[in-house]
Amino acid sequence: MAASERVPAERKRRRPTGSGVVLSADLIVDTARELIDAQGAQAFTVRKLGAALGADPSAVYRYFRNTEDLLLALADRLIGESMEGFVPSGDWAADLRDFGMRAYRSALRHPQIAAFSTVRVTGRPHEQRAVDTGIGLLLQAGFGDATAVRHYHAFVDTALGHAALDAGVLRLAPAQRAADEQAWQDAYGGLPADDFPSLHRVREHLPAMAASAVESSLDLLIAAFQGEAAEWAG
Repeated sequence: MAASERVPAERKRRRPTGSGVVLSADLIVDTARELIDAQGAQAFTVRKLGAALGADPSAVYRYFRNTEDLLLALADRLIGESMEGFVPSGDWAADLRDFGMRAYRSALRHPQIAAFSTVRVTGRPHEQRAVDTGIGLLLQAGFGDATAVRHYHAFVDTALGHAALDAGVLRLAPAQRAADEQAWQDAYGGLPADDFPSLHRVREHLPAMAASAVESSLDLLIAAFQGEAAEWAG
């Protein structure tokens, strides 16, 4: 049972706050998401959350044990949203790719939240269902139990690792992002062949380094899984 579900029912507020809002766990999570999206996780406080809710900050603790409990509930909510509409097609490789890209895109929709959501284990229902789904796809591919878990670990960490990296890029100021992108052309594309033969040879392709590598990384892993699965089947 999730920590937020262990908060005694009698502690939960059933009457409106001073601003006329009836609090609920869902409303608190939604409001926390809006605040973090706008201001970043480092600036988030329960005091600010209470002000946004029009309630005393202590009211939040009728629904969540502490700030970490709330943030883990928020992270789990995003996992649930990423899996909405996911219907396995029966092609485990295609489904696994879709699964990984859903996790990645969910984090990119909320780059400020990704700063913590990609590195925590929520231990809550949406995450549990997602992990069960991902491992299930690899079991469907024919892998043994231990191998399915090992491959899932590598796969999901690759997706979330790229999500954390690319979310970090999105948190940069626009001028910083533009400068980094331009550096691949200016600082690397014009290097002399005598000193940097490899970079000079591929200079026309270096601007691609500014784009995300998530899709090619997941495709490489899936291709490796497919090759190994074929060996197991043989």
